[in-house]
Amino acid sequence: MSTLAPLRLLREPWNASEGNQSNATAGAGGAWCQGLNIPNELFLMLGLVSLVENLLVVAAILKNRNLHSPTYYFICCLAVSDMLVSVSNLVETLFMLLMEHGVLVIHASIVRHMDNVIDMLICSSIVSSLSFLGVIAVDRYITIFYALRYHSIMTLQRAVVTIASIWLASTVSSTIFITYYRNNAILLCLIGFFLFMLVLMLVLYIHMFALARHHLCSISSQQKQPTIYRSSSLKGAITLTILLGVFFICWGPFFFHLILIVTCPTNPFCTCFFSYFNLFLILIICNSVVDPLIYVFRSQELRRTLWEVVLCSW
Repeated sequence: MSTLAPLRLLREPWNASEGNQSNATAGAGGAWCQGLNIPNELFLMLGLVSLVENLLVVAAILKNRNLHSPTYYFICCLAVSDMLVSVSNLVETLFMLLMEHGVLVIHASIVRHMDNVIDMLICSSIVSSLSFLGVIAVDRYITIFYALRYHSIMTLQRAVVTIASIWLASTVSSTIFITYYRNNAILLCLIGFFLFMLVLMLVLYIHMFALARHHLCSISSQQKQPTIYRSSSLKGAITLTILLGVFFICWGPFFFHLILIVTCPTNPFCTCFFSYFNLFLILIICNSVVDPLIYVFRSQELRRTLWEVVLCSW
């Protein structure tokens, strides 16, 4: 292997021989099965933009004490998860460009180790991103339906324990995945986790938007809670719903790719779908580019702090 390949373990099915893959591709025929030739420079540019954006979001949250709450800590961790994708993409692309131009010569065994590290970073980002999106959904749910008890339920200590547990679980699961990637059970666990988190978040958000107005009006009439709090809670739920939608659009094709690897590794049409793997990687990187824009667009406090960070008014 002479070049790096992001997520090389998932680029093509391992349970189909090279000859079968070639025959399947030929059987499907046409230029449609040739995939897209995406230049490395595009990966590099998107990676840099994503890295800068997410670093600014993290810096803004750390700078503003008004944003030192469990909700924004979870958002900060989600930004860090996006940064993992950016960093792995930047490292991989830089090494590919240097190797293609003959500037850097690396032994094949070292390249394989680097591939494993890059794959581990991306897999860790997958698990952590899904987990933090789920935690943020639960946090919004508690904010809306248990507003008066929120600070006793979602304490800072519980938030820290949750964050540490997610990062630990993400690291361990990504290590197991890289080690036993040829086992279909590992892929099924990853796919199952994605579907479970997706269903959980959908159920929570449907419940929130179906009952939030009635529940919050009841709290307001009994406790004379300000209307601004109700609108703030609903605004937070809408923000995280947008994040969930963007995540599904950007990561959905990648997980569909995993499903096809398990269900139809030699089918001609599935093989054609596999050839668009680079496009799925671009969508994943685009997710880490779009997320910070959603944070800033939906939060006036974060937007104001971000301008202060950009203008270096520390």
